[in-house]
Amino acid sequence: MRLDGWWAEGHYVWRTGSGPLVGGAHRLVDAAGALRPPVTVSRDASGALPLAYAGHPDGLTYLLPFLEERRAGPAAAHRTEQTTAGTTVGTAAGTTGRTTGRTTWRQIAADAAAPDADLIAVGCSHRRALSLPTDRALLLPFRLSLVVPVHDGPEAVRRRVSRKDRQQYARERERRAWNVVPGTADADFAYFYRRMHLPTMASRHGESARSESPSVAYHCLFRHGALLFLTEAGRRVAGMLCRYEPATRTLVIRLAGVLDGAEGHYRSPTYLGLYVGVLEWAARQGLSAVNLSGCEPFLSKGIFQYKRKLHPRVTLPADHFGGKRLWLRARRDTPALRDFLVDNPAITLDEGGRLHATYFHDADRPARTGLRWRTPGLAGQRLVDLDAFLAGAPADLPARV
Repeated sequence: MRLDGWWAEGHYVWRTGSGPLVGGAHRLVDAAGALRPPVTVSRDASGALPLAYAGHPDGLTYLLPFLEERRAGPAAAHRTEQTTAGTTVGTAAGTTGRTTGRTTWRQIAADAAAPDADLIAVGCSHRRALSLPTDRALLLPFRLSLVVPVHDGPEAVRRRVSRKDRQQYARERERRAWNVVPGTADADFAYFYRRMHLPTMASRHGESARSESPSVAYHCLFRHGALLFLTEAGRRVAGMLCRYEPATRTLVIRLAGVLDGAEGHYRSPTYLGLYVGVLEWAARQGLSAVNLSGCEPFLSKGIFQYKRKLHPRVTLPADHFGGKRLWLRARRDTPALRDFLVDNPAITLDEGGRLHATYFHDADRPARTGLRWRTPGLAGQRLVDLDAFLAGAPADLPARV
């Protein structure tokens, strides 16, 4: 392997590895960085809901952009939240500015960090999360993994899909002559990366898009996984680049795209065909599971709602994110804050480590139960009255994990 291949593999393992050595190294680095945690305040033109994020720096990649999108409201966020696998980072549209500084854990606990923010999110270790106040606060996993078992074969995979989507898949597979075909040549990788993945990321996320570099995608995914194309009547229209994890016999979906990022493929069942086809392919290979990749712990996350159609098991990630938590605290009772909490039901942790869908509501804002939660790994739902929660009452929410 060339030097760039070694660098790419080391970089990838550091970010996604799940072994004890990688986990221990992350804990040491995190402990050093947590001595004076960074804090970022985000504002939009309306000034109605200043947000703050403090703690683990990966929250600036995954969490804060999501919160900024959701601050703009469900309709605006839907325009940027699609079903594409991949990584996005950057300031959401409508955000006018961010300011960054340093704080202390004592200031965070005393509500003195970023005091002008109405909502603060803190990414930290499990142990640190237990030391923070519990009033007006939620305890969430930092990220989630969505995993579909495939060891029972293709028929069982199809039965996991809802009846309506299963019928649509069968109908469209026949009509469009769908097939999933592996790509094994370097030219196949280049075609996927340049003609499918990059155009799709640009189309969906614009300047805020960020993905794996060509070197990492080639050496760490293509050379250690599978590139799978969805064809229609023999023509490649979409693809997924996956990493194979032999220890668990799991295929991990990392990058995806449609041909030339064409908007029409998002208006058609192409993505449904791609996901179900890849699950069936993995089942035929005798694999145990397909990891659909991670997402933020909110039911309003579009990727979560789309992938929920496949009834994945929701779990804590196997990598270093699995030991991290997200402490979310309401600072002030404002209409914008109430709207935000109702619009974005959270996936929270209880004292036994179980995951729950948590919906807020008040007299003027009904719980947004149209954002469905039922899928393996979620123990149930909780309905929380905002008046009691914002007054500091426990509101029957678990305070600790």
